[in-house]
Amino acid sequence: MKQFLITAAGVFAGLLIFLIGVPFVLVAMAANAASPGPLPARAVLQLDLRDPITDQSPQGPLAGIGRRSLSVMSIIETLRRAEDDERVKGLLIRLPEDGMEPGVADELRLAIKHFRASGKPVIAFSQGLYPSGAVTATYMLGASADQLWLQPGASFQVTGISNEDMFFKRAFDKYGVKADYEQRYEFKNAVNGYLYDDYTPAHRQAELSWMGSVYATDVGAAAADRKLDPAALKSSLEAGPYLADEAQAHHLVDRVAQLHEAQNDLLKRAGADAELIDFDDFARSRHARSQAASGNIAVIEAEGDIVTGADGARSPFSGGSSIHSDDLSDAFYQAAKAKDVKAIVFRLDSPGGSDTASEQILDAVRAAKAAGKPVVVSMGTYGASGGYWVASEASAIVAEPSTLTGSIGVYGGKFAVGEALGKFGVDARHLSVGGPYADAFSLGQEFTPAQRAALSRWMDHIYDNFVARVAEGRKLSPDRVREIAKGHVWTGVQAKDLGLVDQVGGFYDAVAKAQSLAGLSGEPHLRRMTPNASAVEAIQKLLGVSATSAKTLAAAAWVLGDPRAQGILDQVAETRVRANGGGMVLSPDRLH
Repeated sequence: MKQFLITAAGVFAGLLIFLIGVPFVLVAMAANAASPGPLPARAVLQLDLRDPITDQSPQGPLAGIGRRSLSVMSIIETLRRAEDDERVKGLLIRLPEDGMEPGVADELRLAIKHFRASGKPVIAFSQGLYPSGAVTATYMLGASADQLWLQPGASFQVTGISNEDMFFKRAFDKYGVKADYEQRYEFKNAVNGYLYDDYTPAHRQAELSWMGSVYATDVGAAAADRKLDPAALKSSLEAGPYLADEAQAHHLVDRVAQLHEAQNDLLKRAGADAELIDFDDFARSRHARSQAASGNIAVIEAEGDIVTGADGARSPFSGGSSIHSDDLSDAFYQAAKAKDVKAIVFRLDSPGGSDTASEQILDAVRAAKAAGKPVVVSMGTYGASGGYWVASEASAIVAEPSTLTGSIGVYGGKFAVGEALGKFGVDARHLSVGGPYADAFSLGQEFTPAQRAALSRWMDHIYDNFVARVAEGRKLSPDRVREIAKGHVWTGVQAKDLGLVDQVGGFYDAVAKAQSLAGLSGEPHLRRMTPNASAVEAIQKLLGVSATSAKTLAAAAWVLGDPRAQGILDQVAETRVRANGGGMVLSPDRLH
């Protein structure tokens, strides 16, 4: 027992040292990692796009530490700075082997073309292109470089766009699962995989519509950048796949060579003693994300599903993938009150979410406009459903050519699994008090006729509200909105023709639009007012440490603020170790 008590006391003491000491070790390590060293006099940047890329940089206090943290926004901003940096002499891009998100490729293509306009060479290098998703978007991005190189022995399989959906109805029927849903209307197909065993005519039409639009955009842009006839390029692509040498013979790539040859080519052009520098290191050394405390154009970013509430309880170790309505609304109210802010660019990448959360955010957008601040939305890969709801009454909407937007509709319902559970000897029983709708969302049974009628009324209400917001914001008649709504997803190009967006372009096009609407001239000064950054910024300013160190301290504070961690610390603090006949004992009030 004596040895046990000694060991226990040692464990508690060690844990205290661990909890207090480790965060500071992490701070030192993070600060080290955040300082990649000085840039050489001549540098070629290497941008690796093979890892997944988010639209925006993660906002969690520890997001990005110990891992690559490239995002579309950080890439395009860093490229703008690289254009003006005399030490940067060129850019090498490593392409993924499969399809990219078309909206991501659209935005990066604009940034690469802008970088090329500075006179600095760009080579895109591929180890092969294979038919997965929108591989034409990957090819389009590669075509935006001065030259596209392909590794010897690689395969070039850019023959079109494919999309595969799974339908579960037969399996559900077999096992007794009932998907009980209401949709508004026939194009709102997010739950079709549970309701049918094949594409409905509307579902098929909608899928082929956006796929065809993206394909046309990709081929057209690649043809323009490679100075080829679009019809001829389309014909060559569809006649594939090709081996590497065949792709070069068809003028689909410029050179077949190894990666080190592409690197050496750019280094030679850069001049004596030039070095290859990782793009992420350059981004961090340049503090590429603008942290200005003032500026005449506020930039508010939001990415993910839209949900109600605030994000304060989230672990700092997560990057986050939701848009919290309280936080985002507060950002708009702050921008509306800021005297130096004259316009707002709202960078949005969301497939939708809660209608009530979307309405809350939209009301904050209205408040900013009422304060005399034009709000220009810049859509990323998605601006659909709830993502379009929050944008619908903005001063202007700018979408990428391949942004998936619209989806003006709603669905709601549940899975009734009582029969399925019964097959495994599980009997679902439920009790309720109150009205007949009280147990509507019980999983044991389908909706009753009365419950379905109530659900249908609710769906109609949401749909009518959605249509009204779009009609008001886009200056369209409700009848016209209903005609192009019904849950239909459109690309940015299609949405422009339908009047759902004002302009096809990227983030910096939205900045220019905001400048114009606010009557601003000269160089825009961007001020980030994105939610969830305030805690880290406060630590930064208070302690005068780097953003990375501030993130680590915020994470340590979160850990030490956890009730479980506090309980352990309390035990250590209150444990009284005293001599008793040569032994060690713990205070009895803490022995459990």
